[in-house]
Formats: sequence, C-alpha cells, structure tokens
Amino acid sequence: MKDLFRETVFGRLVRLASGRKLFAYDEELDPSILQQYQPTDSESSSTHNIDGEQTLQNVGKASGPRESFVVYQDKSIAIEQEKGADHLLVTWDPNDPHNPRNWSTPKKVFVTFQICLLTTSIYIGSAIYTAGLQGVEAHFEISPVKALLGLTLFVIGYALGPMVWAPMSEIPYIGRNPVYVGTLFAFVLLQLPVIYASNSSMLFAFRFITGLVGSPVLATGGATIADIYEPKKQAYGIGIWGVAAVCGPAFGPLIGGFAVESLDWRWTIWVLMWLSALCFVFLFFSLPETSSSNILYRRTVRIRALTNNLRLKCEPEIEAEGMSGKDIVMMVFIRPFTLTFTEPICFLINLYLALIYGLLYLWFESFPIVFLDIYHFTLGTGGLAFLGILIGAFLIMIPFFYYNYKYVEPQFSEDGRLRPEIRLQPAFVGAFLIPICLFWFGWSARPSIHWIMPIIGSSFFGMGSFLLFMAVLAYLGDAYPKYIASVFAGNDLMRSSFGAAFPLFADAMYSRLGVGWASSLLGFLSVAFIPIPFVLYYYGRNIRGASKMATHDL
Repeated sequence: MKDLFRETVFGRLVRLASGRKLFAYDEELDPSILQQYQPTDSESSSTHNIDGEQTLQNVGKASGPRESFVVYQDKSIAIEQEKGADHLLVTWDPNDPHNPRNWSTPKKVFVTFQICLLTTSIYIGSAIYTAGLQGVEAHFEISPVKALLGLTLFVIGYALGPMVWAPMSEIPYIGRNPVYVGTLFAFVLLQLPVIYASNSSMLFAFRFITGLVGSPVLATGGATIADIYEPKKQAYGIGIWGVAAVCGPAFGPLIGGFAVESLDWRWTIWVLMWLSALCFVFLFFSLPETSSSNILYRRTVRIRALTNNLRLKCEPEIEAEGMSGKDIVMMVFIRPFTLTFTEPICFLINLYLALIYGLLYLWFESFPIVFLDIYHFTLGTGGLAFLGILIGAFLIMIPFFYYNYKYVEPQFSEDGRLRPEIRLQPAFVGAFLIPICLFWFGWSARPSIHWIMPIIGSSFFGMGSFLLFMAVLAYLGDAYPKYIASVFAGNDLMRSSFGAAFPLFADAMYSRLGVGWASSLLGFLSVAFIPIPFVLYYYGRNIRGASKMATHDL
C-alpha cells in the first residue's frame, strides 16, 4: 500500500512538503542499494570499444543507435558509450516491482478500475446534457438546434483536448498523473459557470472548455492500460475500459432524465459535477503513476542526487535531452495530426470509428422520438431504453475474452509480440452487427410492436461497437507501439468531430424520413464501410511496410 500511495499525486505532494522524509524510497532508506551506482575506478576504466571486449561482469549490445553498453550483474544499470558519451545507464531489473508491468494483479485491477471510473465520469458529461435540452431551450429561449450546441461543443472539446494532453503525458518529465488529476480538477470547478450561465453563449463556451479539459482519459486511458499490462494481456484491460466508455452514454440519459423530472436541466450538470468531484478525490489519493518512463526518470534523479554521480542517466532522460523545443512542439501539437492524415492505416481506421461514433450520437437523438412519442415513456423511464446498448456490450465481452484467451494469446511469439493484423478478426463480426442493429431498430419501432423489440435491436449496437473498438484500437496500438498515445489522440479527434457534427441534423432527418427510413439510411452507410477491416487484415502488412512510423518486423 505504501508503494501505491507514494506514487499518487497525494503521496508526491506529501514527500515534497516533508522534505522527502515521508514516503521514502528504498534507495533513500537503505544506503547499500546505492553501492551499485558507484562504480570503482577499475570498473569505469574497463569500458572499451565498440567491438565488445569483456568489461565488468556482463556485456551486452544495445539496439538502435547505441553502440555498446556494460550491464552490472543485477541488470539495473549499464554503462553506455555513444558518440563519446559515457553514461551510467539506470534501467529496470527484469522483475523490478516498481515497473508497472511487474505490479501485482490486484494492483493492476485497482488501477484499471480507477481509469474506468474516470472514463465513465467524463463520458457521461455529453449524454447527460441531452436530458435537459427542452429545459435549456425554454430557459434561454433558443431553438432545439441551437440548444444542441451544448452537446456539440462539449464533444468538440473531447476531440481537441487529447491532441495536446495525450502527447504531453508521454514526456518523461511529466507522466500521466499530473495530466489526469490536473485536468480533472479543472473539469470539476468549471461546471459551476455552466450551472450559473447567464446566457446561452456563456453556457456553450464553458461546455466546450469543460470538454477540452476533461478529455485526456478518452485517449490516454488506453495508453495507461498498455503501461501496466503486457501485450498478451492488454486486450482484457482495454475491453473493460471500453465497456466503461459505453457506460457514459448509456447512463447519461437515464440519470439526467430523472434529475430533470425531479428538478430542472441544471441538475444534470450538478450530478456531473458531484460524480467527477468524487472521482477526483479518489484519484488524487489512490491513482499511482503508470508511465514507466516517468517513474524511471524520477528514480534516476533521486539516485543521482544521493550519490552525486552525474554520469547516471536513464534512457527516457537521454531521449528527452536530445529533443529541442521544436521537437517537443512537434510531438505535442503536430504528431497526432501527422499520424492521422499521412498514415493510411490510421486514416482508414479513424474514419471508420468516426462513422460509428457519429452514427451513435445521431441515432441517440431518435430515442426520445421512439420511446417518448411512440411508446409514451416518461423522460426518466425513457433513459432506461439506453441500457440495451450497455447490456449488449456486457454480453459480448465474455465471448471476446474467451476468443482472445483461446485463439489470440497462443499466437504471440516468445518475446511477447503479435502480428497486428490478427487483432482485426473480431471486427469482421462487429462490422455486420452495426447495420443489423440499425435496420432492426428502425423497422421495429412502431406502436403495433412491443417496446422491447427496438431495445433488443439496440443491444446489437453495443456488441458491434465493442468488437470494432477493441479490435481496431488494439491493432493501432500494435502497429504504432512507439506513438500509442498520439495515435489514440488522433483517433479521438476524428471520431469526436463526427460525434459533434452528426446530431445537428438528426432532428431534421428523422422528422422528414421517419424512424424507419432514417435508421435505414444510417444502416446503408455502415454497410458501405464494412470492407475496411477486411482490407486492412489482408493488406495491412504491406501498408505498414511502406510506412516510416509503423512497425515493420511482424
């Protein structure tokens, strides 16, 4: 427990306030640990040339630009020589308990739960607003389309925020936690201007800002899962995280509907504020840092200060020192755009998921028409209809985990690698479930057919979107392992942009075409995109081979 709290924002602040006396690290408590970081003169002089002459106890050859390095017996440090530099390289022990991938299973599950809670707390912010749309229209005397801007601008904030926050979390000096906790604190406070907005412009402006500052987990959450699970097991963590993402849009209208029925539209935002505030307190005290680069960098800084050995470096620090201000700007602001629009794999997958996301938000606008106007549900009970989507995601999760355990895990190589295209196989099923849902929902939503039928149909969307998201997000992570947070940020940008735009024409489309043909139009559109996962499965390896940023050796 001490190790967990020490790596939280609370623990790091306590350490700072106490002059590093509280929550001390092993090397601060046991001086004998530092001996390995103080090489003797003979050890320092034993590093020879790039031909790999015997030095110290173990000699290894570095990959990439490093020409040679010397590893000590405990394998936690190495002497690096590169272009005249002579560093004592601090690395991870193979079984180092402080490396996030070596954490115990209960600790990994606890961290996964916190990321899921954060994801649901933020994602619910878009859908919960829709329950109060009529109240917003009446209070500010605006049209239904203009009232929808509160949803659209919030989702646009979702889209733009990760383009900055996600790459920032990859910088070793920063890590994940300051981004998560700092932006969540702002998200909580900025709900007050939304609640007390004096006019619609103020309401819409702060809805955009709250979406912007609340967005990091929507892209970086997947990177956090990758921090703590080895590649073979990441699908399980990503899968649970994906269900948490579905919980937001599913629970939002339900909770918001009852809140509006009892009080007014402002109470939807109060609920959002209370939920996110609870999440902030929980994460502040109990979410540990998961970025191995940041943890290793801070360990190196501590040991360097304790030993006064300026030769001590870690690989993330060396890479960061080699980055100019221009490089950092490029990484934070440019790389996600570059990956999205210059990499064919990223562009096709992002476009497909953007379509699914846009269809989801547009299709959600038909639920009040179907369940309030046709089946005469109340605003609160109408929110229960959205649970069909969540149930579908839960139902498909167990077969997906079984498939991953039985068929995917055995295909990993001994060094824990997998050909990325294998990840796409569940998308072959998911791609067909989306149009099945839309046709079923559209033509079963009529007074002569029981209300349970469109809800059953909606469960296929939960199943299909779960399989698609799990397959293609895992594929992106495996195809671009060095840029995973930036890749997810680009994905979030495109799909959130579609999610923001599509609801604006939902009312007009469903009013003119009716529920049946409007849903069918969406179904035909989703059919047109079915070939994408199949094309990438059969030709993705060749596409990766022509890329400068994708992995080539699988």
